[in-house]
Amino acid sequence: METTFPHNGGITMIEEISGLPEATIGFRAAGKVTGDDYDKVLTPAIDRAMEQHHRIKLLAVLGPDFDGYSLEAAWDDTRLGLRHWTGFERIAVVTDTAWLKHGVRAIGFMLPCPIRLFDMAGQDDARRWLEESLGTIHLKSSGNVIIFQLIGKLEVSAYEGIDDQIDAEFSRTQHPRLLLDLREFDGWSGLSALSQHFSLVREHRRKPERIAVVGHKSWQRLAEKVLSRFVNARTHFFDGDDYEGALAWAGR
Repeated sequence: METTFPHNGGITMIEEISGLPEATIGFRAAGKVTGDDYDKVLTPAIDRAMEQHHRIKLLAVLGPDFDGYSLEAAWDDTRLGLRHWTGFERIAVVTDTAWLKHGVRAIGFMLPCPIRLFDMAGQDDARRWLEESLGTIHLKSSGNVIIFQLIGKLEVSAYEGIDDQIDAEFSRTQHPRLLLDLREFDGWSGLSALSQHFSLVREHRRKPERIAVVGHKSWQRLAEKVLSRFVNARTHFFDGDDYEGALAWAGR
């Protein structure tokens, strides 16, 4: 879909990018984006996508002819972001413009989802990043030990349905123990994912009697110290090479 509007004697163009995977939308912008652009193109498209998918991925391509936002558009952008604050799973911004890159880097740490910059020549890389699976959670049992394996960089979608799986595993044993396997874990992809993780910890904090944490990195050792403050269980950190020792300790 391509829509054009007159603006100060010129043309402002917003083009919706087609051919993207499900739950992913994209836009190319040229000229100066106005509030009218948001009202007629951006906001309706994002609202429709959110209604269908709850969380979406966004591709924004801002070429050298992009001149920025009018004051009204900047306000519309703020309102749209606040209304869908937790609705974006990932955002890829494609641009070669220095001031845009600086702006994205400045606000990136405040966003609840990961945002990543790509050069104009890297549009295919941006699409691949939006498509790829960043991380996953695996649950399995060994005797009375529930093994909770975190892999890759987790985003909010990795936690969908995990509560029911945990409840099912805990229901199988009267005195559950937990092994938290962080050997292939790279952290959380945005503040929303981290918040989801701590919500999960709070909801199930009284159930396990022992929690063994296995990992290779120093921050994972610190994670065991933080975890011990949130749960009513004995916790202990094991180096990644001592997985069997961690499993044996947890199962005592």
